Amino acid sequence: MLVAGAAADPSASGFRGTISRIDATQAKRMTGVSWRPGCPVSLRDLRLLRLSHRGFDGKVRTGRLVVHRDVAREVVAVFRRLYEARFPVRRMQPVDAYGGSDFRSIEADNTSAFNCRHVEGTLRWSEHAYGRALDLNPIENPYVSGGRTSHRASTPYLDRARRRPGMAYEGGAAVRAFDASGWGWGGRWAAR
Repeated sequence: MLVAGAAADPSASGFRGTISRIDATQAKRMTGVSWRPGCPVSLRDLRLLRLSHRGFDGKVRTGRLVVHRDVAREVVAVFRRLYEARFPVRRMQPVDAYGGSDFRSIEADNTSAFNCRHVEGTLRWSEHAYGRALDLNPIENPYVSGGRTSHRASTPYLDRARRRPGMAYEGGAAVRAFDASGWGWGGRWAAR
């Protein structure tokens, strides 16, 4: 996990990133799924990003993320850096495509951000509930607790010394891209 006015953002590299308000169609998809009354942010505070990214096959795709408006430009800049570094992203769509289930989204190796939910096992809002956290390739970059992961496909990635495509690691393209925007990397957290 990485914590932390719409215009097209093309570059010579072919990257495109757009930032837009949550429109009525997106709001309908989100309401009752990833957002509901009582969430710590309103739909007006969120933005839908459309971002170029490279798949694990090297092909260029366009993904979508929902983030807080305050970090939207930073996230676009991060994904520009990832794109230019040829860092692969498996898939990228709002968690609504998985019924708001983080578990299902992770099982699909889906990169996602906003989801109005609590930190597991607590009543404290997750940074995802504010749109200020992002899970990048969550199979390759699993949440680890007590040295374990809840996702079988992530088990081979517990050995962080064996670096493979799509992994975030100290000094690698993903961590450098997020560091440049002032975001922190969960792999540095002491309580893992």
